[in-house]
Amino acid sequence: MGKVLIIGAGGVGTVVAHKVAQNQDVFNEIMIASRTKAKCDAIVKAIGNPAIQTAQVDADSVDELVALFNSFRPDIVINVALPYQDLTIMEACLKAGVNYLDTANYEPKDEAHFEYSWQWAYKQRFEEAGLTAILGCGFDPGVSGVYTAYAAKHHFDEMHQLDIVDCNAGNHHKAFATNFNPEINIREITQKGLYYKDGEWLETEPLEIHQPITYPNIGPRESYLMHHEELESLVKNYPTIKLARFWMTFGQQYLTYLDVIQNIGMSRIDELEYQAPLADGSGKQVKVKIVPLQFLKAVLPNPQDLGENYDGETSIGCRIKGIKDGKERTYYVYNNCSHQAAYKETGMQGVSYTTGVPAMIGAMMFLKGIWKRPGVWNVEEFDPDPFMEQLNKQGLPWHEVFDGDLEL
Repeated sequence: MGKVLIIGAGGVGTVVAHKVAQNQDVFNEIMIASRTKAKCDAIVKAIGNPAIQTAQVDADSVDELVALFNSFRPDIVINVALPYQDLTIMEACLKAGVNYLDTANYEPKDEAHFEYSWQWAYKQRFEEAGLTAILGCGFDPGVSGVYTAYAAKHHFDEMHQLDIVDCNAGNHHKAFATNFNPEINIREITQKGLYYKDGEWLETEPLEIHQPITYPNIGPRESYLMHHEELESLVKNYPTIKLARFWMTFGQQYLTYLDVIQNIGMSRIDELEYQAPLADGSGKQVKVKIVPLQFLKAVLPNPQDLGENYDGETSIGCRIKGIKDGKERTYYVYNNCSHQAAYKETGMQGVSYTTGVPAMIGAMMFLKGIWKRPGVWNVEEFDPDPFMEQLNKQGLPWHEVFDGDLEL
């Protein structure tokens, strides 16, 4: 049993809190912290467990984080705040002697770019401190890495091709909305694509390469090649992989709105000066600075509010080709998650659910001593079997297809 501190009170944080509270045999003390304490209190009320503590903290401030960690003394911090805040939270963990887990890798606030180098640079410091840092323990990244590790352990002598496929076939009945933080979502999608082939990283224009892929229980959906962080660690940890790609589905209406947002400059992440009228009715104006994408985030639907009317399901998995016992084999392992089932259990839609459940399982693996090793690690560097067992128990059951058509 252990003490866990969840940083972040958005959709994913809400799911993590619900799932942690369901597993009291592992998590005996729980705290939720966020910039806005009222959001944490609302989660506690929804769970109905007044023993869960809440706190206000600015995750951009190492000093505030250290003070909170020293006060609560958690065994592990689950970071489901913004990717910009990964490094400040890791710094605070080192200063306070606390173990760390996140679901997405660091990216700088002023550049739409992400890679693991910033966090991998902490490896020696975590080793010397005797602390464990588990990176990318959501679904993708996260379960996608565990699936790959499981395939390598049980089904392949060599893996040659890895395609991670992510389909959201749900409908939230909004003209335009993002399934997680709009700022992070739009930054991710509008980046150039990147994939790995024969030892090289190849760049594409954003969403340039696409093709229909058939998803279980859903059917064919147009899927777009994107850059996604787990490819970086997976080709490093499985050097026999010659081709690694990540694919995600988008509806045409979503892409049309996204195109307009880019063309009118609302996806910009640089500061602009704006002449804003004073609220006193005097007609006078004052110069203020805004970031267009952050302003857009303020007017778009909150991803936390999408769940109630969200129908359909997600389907995320790994399609792998390689060699077993001298013969070519294909393997497809995947999960389908119902948005409505996720909402009934946690009040959040399936995209938040598929990220939050694995984060809880990763923390569980640490507290049970199964994924406990000083240093900074990606999920595929640990034993996948106990994690895969918990996926079936915690609401994300997985399915396998052997020697089927990978389509890719």
